Amino acid sequence: MAVRDALLVLLMNGPAYGFQLHGDLAARTGGRRDVNVGQTYATLERLTAQGLVEPAGSTDDGLPLHRLTRSGRAAARGWLDGADGAGTDPWHESVDRVLIALSMPAVDATPVLDAERERWRARRGDAVTSPGTAPGADARAALRATAGDADAARADAMLAWLDRVAASDPAASALAPSTERPRRGRRPARTNVADQAPADA
Repeated sequence: MAVRDALLVLLMNGPAYGFQLHGDLAARTGGRRDVNVGQTYATLERLTAQGLVEPAGSTDDGLPLHRLTRSGRAAARGWLDGADGAGTDPWHESVDRVLIALSMPAVDATPVLDAERERWRARRGDAVTSPGTAPGADARAALRATAGDADAARADAMLAWLDRVAASDPAASALAPSTERPRRGRRPARTNVADQAPADA
């Protein structure tokens, strides 16, 4: 999972400050993703430069708030709909996407689970497997079949996990946004959120 995609989805909950998003990322992935807090802030800066996130004023104690632009909301929705990040592993993308969807009260996780099942069924169908390797078979073909067996086993494991998740109570995993505050660091001058109009609403 790209931190970029996760932060965009977390901002679907509404304006948030960087440390809040940092804590939410770890909590909403069940502890699988605990990135450096500096990476969270650097990613927010890049997202702002790309026009996906914009300033949204600050909290009463001066923590700068961030919110999605229209483009950012579309990108967040695209990741939830199954657009894997560049260079990411499909297994980790699927697990993180499902966990984050389940954790978000405003997101219906059922379409996310259904889309993941479709993708993993297709991967299972694409896996080139072999019931066994005959004596004297070409070594390269045997290795391809063995690798295909691994792909098929991984797809089977993911499909079994998705079925277990679908049978569980989705409400049990929903989390409210974190309210944890950073322990140190300067606050900028106060800005009223109401004074900040969305750039491309």
